[in-house]
Amino acid sequence: MEALNVILLLFMIVCAVAVALTKNLLAALITFMAQGLAMSVVWMLLEAPDLAITEAAVGAGVSSILMFAALKKIDAIREKGEADEETKA
Repeated sequence: MEALNVILLLFMIVCAVAVALTKNLLAALITFMAQGLAMSVVWMLLEAPDLAITEAAVGAGVSSILMFAALKKIDAIREKGEADEETKA
């Protein structure tokens, strides 16, 4: 059990550093989601299921959907057809 705690802690630290250092906004968002899911597992291991459910729903769920929508609005995420048309022009 102690090894799982250490692995989760290291994973969350790596995710936090990766989010801060990456230039690709989509990759940063996906890494942020992974950190939120790992945090919800930590809350479950700490026997706080209410916080785990909240973290999974808000941290990895709702906020990530809002960030995906924001990235789409600022054209940071392009669909494959849109990217192909821009490279041809």
